[in-house]
Amino acid sequence: MQSKIADSDARAGRRRRRSRDDAPAVRASTAVSGGRYAPLDSSERDAIHAAALDILATVGMSDAPDLVAASVLEAGGRLAGDGRLTFPPEMVERAIEELPRSLMLPARDPGHDLVLSHSRVYVGTGGAAPMVVDLETDTYRPSTLRDLFDASRLVDRLENIHFFARPVVACDVEEPEALDINTAFASLAGTTKHVIVSAHDAAHVRAIARMCHLIAGSEAAFRERPFLSLNINHVVPPLRFSGDACAVLAEAVRLGIPAHVNTFGQMGASSPVTIAGCVAQTIAETLAGVVFAWTLDPAAKVTFGPRPMVTDLRTGGMAGGAGEQAVLTAAVVQIAQHYGLPNSTIAGATDSKIADAQSGYEKCLSVNIAAQTGANMITQACGMQAGLMGCSFESYVIDNEMLGAILRTMAPIEVNAATLSAEAIGEVVRGAGHFLGHADTLARMQSDFLYPQIADRRAPEEWQAAGAPDIRQPARARAREILETHFPAPIPPATEAAIRAEFDIRLPEDAMRPA
Repeated sequence: MQSKIADSDARAGRRRRRSRDDAPAVRASTAVSGGRYAPLDSSERDAIHAAALDILATVGMSDAPDLVAASVLEAGGRLAGDGRLTFPPEMVERAIEELPRSLMLPARDPGHDLVLSHSRVYVGTGGAAPMVVDLETDTYRPSTLRDLFDASRLVDRLENIHFFARPVVACDVEEPEALDINTAFASLAGTTKHVIVSAHDAAHVRAIARMCHLIAGSEAAFRERPFLSLNINHVVPPLRFSGDACAVLAEAVRLGIPAHVNTFGQMGASSPVTIAGCVAQTIAETLAGVVFAWTLDPAAKVTFGPRPMVTDLRTGGMAGGAGEQAVLTAAVVQIAQHYGLPNSTIAGATDSKIADAQSGYEKCLSVNIAAQTGANMITQACGMQAGLMGCSFESYVIDNEMLGAILRTMAPIEVNAATLSAEAIGEVVRGAGHFLGHADTLARMQSDFLYPQIADRRAPEEWQAAGAPDIRQPARARAREILETHFPAPIPPATEAAIRAEFDIRLPEDAMRPA
């Protein structure tokens, strides 16, 4: 009888919890720490570091632009006989030692500020996909500037997504300068979270900075709290500088814009097929970029961004959801943590085309491993499908809950006299025989537990009576609801007018207001 009562109370408790609109959530401002997972032991980690130093010292980088060569040579670099720019180990290690150990990436809402240090973990968007999964037709189509703006304001409402890195390319804006300016504007117009974009040319960096100065109120105000940063891929693997990207990096450092110094190599294609070799080359290439930034300014606001990817040699395509990818990412994050540098990486690049079981297990595996290793910033952690070729709004909603669960696993376990509950256990076993009515149970269930709003925890009969929906249906409905109602308008009207007067802004004004 007591068991039946307990079962009945438990079912009632589940129904009560499902009906709560104020269920606890891991807020975007919550800081959690990883670092519990380490695929490399200390000797393996040191061997990879030594190999990266050797690669930079003996192989070096090709196609160094004059700006890079002059700055690195002045700091102690050397030119080899074949013209490659080499980096002596002592110079590299000095740069690692002198670069800042912590980096603040502010948001216009200070509640969303990111503090990159130690193994503190934040998760966000990214991807630069050329396609979007249409929310109404459920088909892939070229992405537009309106899609980028919609993604920005959707993410603005999703509490477990900490920052907004451009997830799609505005394919309806063809000119590179107009694309860069409009991408920055559409991203900043939809969210108060930290924004990350990119730039094709140093002149475009100056234009983006000017726009940010208008929004901030002055150049000094933006330099004090730079709410926008730049993704910069300074290397074309293997071991070749990109001249345009290096110029963008130099301009970002000069203007005080935080820069994510990223390296994308594909294991078995543009880097060795072994995990150790791929990691060593990727670390060397990433170090080349942060050392260059350090030669320009020892206090440069840079993140160390190794992003090695796995190639499926059967197709030549990226295999972002592979188990090998998760381990590869964890290894480069572990090296970044060893250096003590603010860092970022990619995880969540599922190969699935829709938000199905494959998408869920691939994303959760890779994002969780990166988070548990202690990556400061995990980009592409949500919303992306088809190996980063497509962006899905319903996936943002689903992945937001996945990220909340991952972040919850990283919260410390509170162990003290109160939580060990010895006194409560004694009371219960001598009394009611279950904890359902205990005062601490309700309080803790409301404060310590994360309740999903999209994932279905109903009994099978309730689920069937509701039409047996899969997770995509409520996610699509939630995405529509947000897009129909949430217009945060973080840029004041007068500032928006000044930006439109100075720049060729192509996002229609009526797209930024409720219908």
